[in-house]
Amino acid sequence: MAVIDIEAEFDNRSRVPEHPEFFARWTREAAAFREAALAEGRAELGISYGPSPRQYLDLFQAPGTGPAPVALFIHGGYWRALDPSLFSQMAKGPGAHGLTVAVAGYDLCPQVTILEIVAQMRRACLTLWDRFKRPLFVYGHSAGGHLAGAMLATDWPALRADVPPHLVQAAYSISGLFDLAPLVQTSMNADLRLDLPEARRASPLYWPAPTGLTFDAVVGGDESNAFIEQSRIIAETWRQRGVETRYEAIAGANHFSVIDPLSNPDSEMTRRVVELAQAVKA
Repeated sequence: MAVIDIEAEFDNRSRVPEHPEFFARWTREAAAFREAALAEGRAELGISYGPSPRQYLDLFQAPGTGPAPVALFIHGGYWRALDPSLFSQMAKGPGAHGLTVAVAGYDLCPQVTILEIVAQMRRACLTLWDRFKRPLFVYGHSAGGHLAGAMLATDWPALRADVPPHLVQAAYSISGLFDLAPLVQTSMNADLRLDLPEARRASPLYWPAPTGLTFDAVVGGDESNAFIEQSRIIAETWRQRGVETRYEAIAGANHFSVIDPLSNPDSEMTRRVVELAQAVKA
């Protein structure tokens, strides 16, 4: 029986040596998108939703003056790296189809725990509810994919009695992680600070499934077997528990290239995200 190298399975940067080129390009594209949105009067940057500097939203309003579906994008970086300023363009494709999109920041491990980041994203969602009074669609990449699933599976009335029971009605996870137990064995756990009980508490796979709601789990076809299995298993498990799920491995996409279609209004990924967001019932 082959021995699985857990470290290699979850080390996306080593699997994609050209990842610095992605980060550099994303930085340029995000800045260009923000500049254009600001020039059009559609961007509101740095909206605070919590006490620390990283707890903020960059909001990109849909064109026009009427009510629009509201979406939240959550970036990745293994809960310990990266910044919303690299990902503004993830609002470009959906925004071209009439969505208002917020891109969220959050504090990073090891300064906070993963469950504290989950709580921050819940506050971000509540901030958007307070502003728009509309249920949300959430999408995210990598750690953000985990957080998108966590938002869908949140018991919102337990947090605030004045919000809808399904404040988040649909979520789209790109290369997400839903069972965090394997990360306990990796070197990054020096920052994540997980033991097995904490990893299970932070794993949406083990939470009550968001029955009756909609969840897409997609992953790059060139990603590690571990990442592919994480998306496949959450879709299969939640489907058996009454969630409307969809799983897809996108051929030829690695852990970084997999999200590029979100900046293209005409991509299949953008069309699916828009379809899910527009189906959210106000």
